[in-house]
Amino acid sequence: MNRQLFELITPRDALDVVAVAIIVYNLLLLIRGTRAVQILLGILVLLTSAYLARVFGLRTLEVMLQGFVIFLPFAVIVLFQSQIRRALASFGRNPLFGLAAQQHDESGFHEIVIAATTLASRSTGGLIVLERLDGLRDYIENGIALDAELSFDLLITIFNPGTPLHDGAVIIQHDRIAAAACFLPLSPSPEISRRFGTRHRAAIGITEETDAIAVVISEETARISIAIAGRLIEDLDGHELRNRLIRFLVTDLEPTSATAQSAARTA
Repeated sequence: MNRQLFELITPRDALDVVAVAIIVYNLLLLIRGTRAVQILLGILVLLTSAYLARVFGLRTLEVMLQGFVIFLPFAVIVLFQSQIRRALASFGRNPLFGLAAQQHDESGFHEIVIAATTLASRSTGGLIVLERLDGLRDYIENGIALDAELSFDLLITIFNPGTPLHDGAVIIQHDRIAAAACFLPLSPSPEISRRFGTRHRAAIGITEETDAIAVVISEETARISIAIAGRLIEDLDGHELRNRLIRFLVTDLEPTSATAQSAARTA
């Protein structure tokens, strides 16, 4: 019996199953730990209810749920637009498409580290976002364009509370300060502690929407943190910050949720 079963399965069938399994697995990774999981479970419950209503002849309930099923594809697009966008961006980053990771000059990390530790010592808040594969043009355009050389002095000046550019994020693109006073999407995750303010939610939000890395300095606690793949690694000193930047921007070309969780455990 087993031998006949193996004879029926062709290499093409096996490849088909493996490809589907890989896609489904990566899609599940994208929604893991987000509200999309609860939404997906709710949809599955309604679909199951519609099937049971048909089986047991519950006509009124069946008609009501059939109306929901008709609009289900549109509901999925609306409810999962963020996850769909992340999935398409993830597939677009596949090396098979000939895309390479943006190269970062490690000398620029020194400027960021010195600026972050100086801001922390002064209890001055700051948010620095480093672009990777996902373009940040939409966020750059809503800020003040600079296209300036990355330097400690300029970063300190930008985040000085007395300057008009301090409120918002600095975006670094191709080792240059592309823009300042940029407004980022705030993470809606209910898992974020209430002790974190708007700056931390923005740092987490941009790393949920893109593969960028965000360095955030808290003006309340004077602590330095890194946001990656929707996770926050807290309370870093200058040495740890530099090591994390090198790891996420040079060593690990594809920071994922698993990478962030591993990094958080070793923080």
